[in-house]
Amino acid sequence: MSIGVVACGALATHIADIASQDHLDITIYPLPPLLHNRPEKIASEVDALLIQIKDKHSKCAVAYADCGTYGALDTVIAVHGVKRLGGNHCYDIFAGTKKIEEIMESDAGTYFLTDFLVKSFHRSVMIELGLDKRPELRDDYFKYYSRVIWLAQVHTQELADLAEQAAASIGLPLEIQNVGYGQLAQQVKELLSN
Repeated sequence: MSIGVVACGALATHIADIASQDHLDITIYPLPPLLHNRPEKIASEVDALLIQIKDKHSKCAVAYADCGTYGALDTVIAVHGVKRLGGNHCYDIFAGTKKIEEIMESDAGTYFLTDFLVKSFHRSVMIELGLDKRPELRDDYFKYYSRVIWLAQVHTQELADLAEQAAASIGLPLEIQNVGYGQLAQQVKELLSN
């Protein structure tokens, strides 16, 4: 039987790419990426999906960092005896914890984008926060931010244009740091090992 991977929907495509390149026998079960807007629900959703799939696979793993669950996800994975991705969030996985800490030390008002957020910014941020209908709320959400950094996994002109649009829509300057998949491939392989 293959390995079942409960994955953050924002990482699922990247994990599928890694699995394909490395011929990994996994089945990915993505959860909605919009759960990040309600991180208190992530642990219970992961728990429910693990219960649903555990008998279908010889092994399961969780492709989430902590993602704002403040340890609740770790409680769930301990109960199920599975592993998860390391770090506090996917920014740590893509850019490395040290680099994220350095960025935040230099400017705590940094708003991060990944490729997924660049592609889905209008839906994930503008619509979800109501800024599409009430742009005057921009300062309620972003007043204390000073810049946007796109941690680019795959830098294309199309994504660069979308990143510029995303930053402009919240009135912040954009910086681009090409980080690739960072530690994601290595961490996925570690999740699947014994």
